[in-house]
Amino acid sequence: MLTDLIDYWGWGELGRRIPLNCFKHDPSVKSSLSFLRRTPWARAEVEAFYAHCLRHYGADAKR
Repeated sequence: MLTDLIDYWGWGELGRRIPLNCFKHDPSVKSSLSFLRRTPWARAEVEAFYAHCLRHYGADAKR
């Protein structure tokens, strides 16, 4: 899910749309996943955004 969002939006736009520091300051997949595993409210935001993207952009939002 996270890699699909990064591939589609890129780190900069993802950080703008979901304002989490793990996406805005020196982002990496490893550090973002670590943060999202420990932070349920942030994980819920990312999951909701991913679901929104699938509804509105369809298969284009996936790899």
